[in-house]
Amino acid sequence: MADETVEDLLRRLVPQVLGALVRRYGHFDTAEDATQEAQLAAATGWPRDGLPDDPKAWLITVASRRLTDLLRSERARRQREETVTRRLPPDRWLAPAADRPPAEADDTLILLFLCCHPALPPAGQIALTLRAVGGLNTAEVARAFLVPESTMTRRITRAKQRIRDSGVPFALPAPAERAARLDAVLHVLYLIFTEGYASTAGPHLHRADLRAEAIRLARMLHRLVDDPEVAGLLALMLLTDARTPARTGPGGELVPMAEQDRRRWRAGQITEGVALVSAALPRGAVGAYQLQAAIAALHDEAPDVEATDWPQIVALYELLLEISDNPVVRLNHAVAVAMARGPRAGLELLDGLAADRRIADDPRRHAARAHLLELAGEPDAARQAYLTAARRSQNLSQQRYLHGRAARLG
Repeated sequence: MADETVEDLLRRLVPQVLGALVRRYGHFDTAEDATQEAQLAAATGWPRDGLPDDPKAWLITVASRRLTDLLRSERARRQREETVTRRLPPDRWLAPAADRPPAEADDTLILLFLCCHPALPPAGQIALTLRAVGGLNTAEVARAFLVPESTMTRRITRAKQRIRDSGVPFALPAPAERAARLDAVLHVLYLIFTEGYASTAGPHLHRADLRAEAIRLARMLHRLVDDPEVAGLLALMLLTDARTPARTGPGGELVPMAEQDRRRWRAGQITEGVALVSAALPRGAVGAYQLQAAIAALHDEAPDVEATDWPQIVALYELLLEISDNPVVRLNHAVAVAMARGPRAGLELLDGLAADRRIADDPRRHAARAHLLELAGEPDAARQAYLTAARRSQNLSQQRYLHGRAARLG
């Protein structure tokens, strides 16, 4: 089996293995260390020796052995045994087998809510969940937050310590407590999906494993929680993911939406996403994910870019800015304004973002500016903006696309 296939399998299984260990032993931080060591053993051994008959059980066995070694170490063993005694009453010392959780439970979803515990600040909730459930490494999580990797390392370490000290049991929270954690859970799933749809770094334009896991968790959450924003997020993921088959050309190069063959978009996902957001919108206060899903639906239902209802998209973005005023939303709003009112109007809004340090050097801003300069008939300025965007990007596919656009203008 190819290394990439093993990597995809591990990314899918590791959160489940971590959940299984935490379910049985507690000790979130130590369980994560043991799971990572099992993952490393699999990544080096499976391509050479072949897959075991049950990869998940193999990982759980190796991780459990390592966890046992860690728990037996000097002093840490006594401290952790005392922590377990405080956390769990005697009737819960015999937990279900780690590789056979109850049929109605999903350890990954429990792990998701555990990472979003109110003992953690919002940033810590999201960072820890991206790491433990989404399978992102620390550098990827840091890029998602637009902060240095060292800052994110400290943030994740503090979050794990708070989870360890909280003594929270490994179980789905009660409905009232579940509602209090929902915003953080939705934000986490959105960031995981976004990293899968447009990878911030690496050789690949997108990562199907992260998209699929985010959609799977969103479906589970939608079944568990009757909330219009949950439905909106699931709809947004489906409507966005539907375009994936047309986003790359024969050589893996990026194809922008305006040039995509929309016949290749997944019609079934579009139908499901439109139905979800259409049912969610009339239910009361409209949230950010519902608005983004409505925007995605307008894109997906248009036969081509010229037929897109840009004025309505602009209006939806302006509503979204009232709810979630952040630089990425302002960037997308500027592009929509350019399509509705002309590139100069969009450029004026984009130039206003240059003072926002969160996005001033982001390759997305420079790429959008390059595109609008090209539409405005300024090829030299557009070429320089494309090259600037390419220098800022850490994704090789995006770099190739941006250099190609610049070369065409040159």
